[in-house]
Amino acid sequence: MSTARVIDVYPGSPADLAGISVDDEILSLNGEILRDVIRYQILTDEPDLDISLNRGGIALDVRIAKQPGQPLGVEVHSAVFDQVRTCDNHCEFCFIYQLPKGLRKSLYLKDDDYRLSFLYGNFTTLTRFTEADLERVVTEGLSPLNVSIHATDPEVRNEMLRNRRGGPSLRWLKALLEHNVCIHGQIVVCPEINDGAVLEDTLCTIFEQYRSMRSLCIVPLGVSRHSTEKRMRPHTRGEAEQILSIVEDWQQTFLRHEGRMVVHAADEYYLIAGREFPLAEHYDGFDMYEDGVGIVRTFEREFNGEVHEATNTAAGFFAWVDGAPPEGYRSIRNPESSVTFRSKKNSPIGILTGEYGARTLAPLIESSGKSDVRIIPVVNNFFGGNVAVAGLLVGEDIAKTLEKEPEGHRYLLPDVCLSQGKFLDGMTPADLPQPVEIIRTDGIALREALGMAS
Repeated sequence: MSTARVIDVYPGSPADLAGISVDDEILSLNGEILRDVIRYQILTDEPDLDISLNRGGIALDVRIAKQPGQPLGVEVHSAVFDQVRTCDNHCEFCFIYQLPKGLRKSLYLKDDDYRLSFLYGNFTTLTRFTEADLERVVTEGLSPLNVSIHATDPEVRNEMLRNRRGGPSLRWLKALLEHNVCIHGQIVVCPEINDGAVLEDTLCTIFEQYRSMRSLCIVPLGVSRHSTEKRMRPHTRGEAEQILSIVEDWQQTFLRHEGRMVVHAADEYYLIAGREFPLAEHYDGFDMYEDGVGIVRTFEREFNGEVHEATNTAAGFFAWVDGAPPEGYRSIRNPESSVTFRSKKNSPIGILTGEYGARTLAPLIESSGKSDVRIIPVVNNFFGGNVAVAGLLVGEDIAKTLEKEPEGHRYLLPDVCLSQGKFLDGMTPADLPQPVEIIRTDGIALREALGMAS
């Protein structure tokens, strides 16, 4: 049976006044068995609630009268109360297959659940999508959704997903767009598989059949040293330049016909190709910021004081799987209970970040005139391969780097590499050999940490 377990009750809330307690299980709400937090939120907006509970094996019925839209005052244990719809694709480029053994069990869970796409921004291939799902998405307004496309040629998509439903499932993409559901698309480009002429064909098909898509990001294949797929390899510089050329040509086509560029390449492509990043106005409002599109320009604007509010970012890779914390059911990166250290205020500063982050931060720090600040790139030996982003740094590699650094300095670490105060390898900031300060992963927070005037 689908049950939502209560993990917190807010004092003075309707739930508190009605006697609902932590560890109560919600069996039904107004006669409906709940499948997920989406239905929970919709139903608890109602003024009159009849709630059936299970409290330690005892059935209880609670009736609550409140104002329409007034929060019930309950935090539940998870976003999905029934089973997460797992992925039945076997993509050779899937990063979950490239994880080393021994990590938290939840990290190995592959989902293909449109509900988690709506709630967390996860990508779904739509291969397990149904007519009933379409009806629910449209009726309940579950928009936007993020969809993994990879290729529009049915045979190529079947091959890439290793699923014969891969090609046919794109009919759901068309249906969603016809019902005005906002769609953000993604293409993971694998060298010699869906680049070149295949990518051209994919973008042409999207222009002809799916051009109402809100955005489409082109991201490079990530390959860890744990990959066992022989065809999977990183892009060469020449291949990255070709991808950028294809994307830029199609941007102009979309711009002429739609008034916006729609398709964008991830920042990583510009780093691989050694190219300058586009200007901020190029990014159509940074719709795909969380997928690595426009991060550098956004950070630059924040750091330079051009904007005074940080871009709202997701909780990071795999963050959702451990449950449904508050604030939009995104996992908290660094809870207040996590240990954060601070050295002497006037000490030299070292900024710990991934290899890509080091390359993008260098010109900003140089232009700031801060001679006592240095950037410390952390090589990701844990994942290896071409993994160089800060969000996949682990405690083990950070610790090895810090062991070589002088004591008594201030060391800044972005919170993007943490989820619930832990690194992916299970270590915490308290396990590191030197004190670190955990700061938000945005230019405003870095500027403040460096003591620069706003």
